[in-house]
Amino acid sequence: MTGDHAQARTTSAVRLRSDGAVDEETLTYARVKIDAVAGRPGLPAVTGEVRITKAAAHHADRPWSATAELHVGDRQVVVHAEEATGHELVDQLQDRLRRQTAKAARDSGHRATTPPWRGADPASRPSEASGNAADPHGT
Repeated sequence: MTGDHAQARTTSAVRLRSDGAVDEETLTYARVKIDAVAGRPGLPAVTGEVRITKAAAHHADRPWSATAELHVGDRQVVVHAEEATGHELVDQLQDRLRRQTAKAARDSGHRATTPPWRGADPASRPSEASGNAADPHGT
C-alpha cells in the first residue's frame, strides 16, 4: 500500500509519503513534527519530501524507516532513520532534521575564502604596506 499524504500547509512545502502498513496516527504525528521543524523562525524556505516505510517482514528488528530529502534555502539536507516503532522513528527523524536544518541554515551564507596557494584573488591578500609582510628571517 502506497499512500501519498501531501498536505498543503503555510509553514512548509514538505511532502509526506508512506509505503507499507503505515497507520494514520503515525502519519499525523509525523506531519506535526515535520511542520514544527520546517516552520521554525529564522529558517529559509524549506521544501522537499519525507518518506516513511514500514517493512512487511515480521522478523525485522527495525521495521520502520524514514528518508527525508529537504532543500533548506540553497542547501540540500538528507536524513535517514530506522526504529522499532512509528513514534520512535518520527521522534528520531525530528531530532535529526532539526539538527541538520539548523546546520544548513547557519552555513548557507558562509563560504571560506580561498587560500593564496589555491589561486585566491590577489585583492583578498594583505597588502605589503600593512606591515604583515615583514621578513621573519631579518634579511
